[in-house]
Amino acid sequence: PAVNSILMFLEKLKSVLQDAPPSMVFEITEAGIAAARIGSKAELDFQPLKPGTLTVSPLKENVNDVEEFSQAVQMLVGAQAARKRKDVALILPDFSARMSVLDFDSFPADAKEQAALIRFRLKRSVPFDVESAAMSYYPQSTGHKKVDVLAAMAPLEIVARYEAPFRALGMWPGLVTTSAMAALELAPENGLTVIAKITGHVLTVVVREKSRLRLVRCLEVPSTQLDDIAAVLLPTFVYVEDNLGGKAENLILCGFGADTDEALRRFRDELGVETEPMRSPLGTPGENNAGLLGYLRSIAKNN
Repeated sequence: PAVNSILMFLEKLKSVLQDAPPSMVFEITEAGIAAARIGSKAELDFQPLKPGTLTVSPLKENVNDVEEFSQAVQMLVGAQAARKRKDVALILPDFSARMSVLDFDSFPADAKEQAALIRFRLKRSVPFDVESAAMSYYPQSTGHKKVDVLAAMAPLEIVARYEAPFRALGMWPGLVTTSAMAALELAPENGLTVIAKITGHVLTVVVREKSRLRLVRCLEVPSTQLDDIAAVLLPTFVYVEDNLGGKAENLILCGFGADTDEALRRFRDELGVETEPMRSPLGTPGENNAGLLGYLRSIAKNN
């Protein structure tokens, strides 16, 4: 079936959330599916997946075991499955998409021209066919003629395979986003902040100046040892200072698990910035649920 939902984020996400929230929200990782039923109080759940069920990639099919993936979704949905369509939110792994901040000296007003220009800019840097990919973007005004555009893109086939078991159960993914974009709701909007988020062997680094995103990187790392993370973070901080008009003031860590305290100390000393873990009223955001907890926070501040 045609993919009607695309990757949405930031102001688009906030505008969607002004409407009635979906019945459930799901975050997908290789380790499993985190879920929440949305009501007066969010009910959290997690269904692990057998190793090898998913292989997250922007280049090839992510769902290796369709039956195992579908059964996990069915276990989480349970009695929510119904003949009448139910809206749900779906949070995909960061590495299943490509996210970029593109700078333009001028940006056209026409939506078709905007989309064509973004696809042209991404054509050489995105490792799949940009013309047939799902795409969403958000222009961020800089206060001058220059415009920074946050763009996210993923192959239609990848998005469709993630959505398929939900649709089969009468669930309609009206909002599809990535984990890092949803998790931004858990990070403070003050100063120039770097967010480092680990899921599996993928590190996502987001640089935000107040509410404006300045840089997004998502890459596989050799390991989650702190030396390998530092090899990405140190040059990122140098780049920020040299190219973004100031020194990063804060570092927010997510998904570091048992290494969190050591990472906080090490990066505070090495980078000379205030360093803190990502937090949520519903628990500590981790590798498999940071996006889900960020989404819940965005629809109710007591979440």
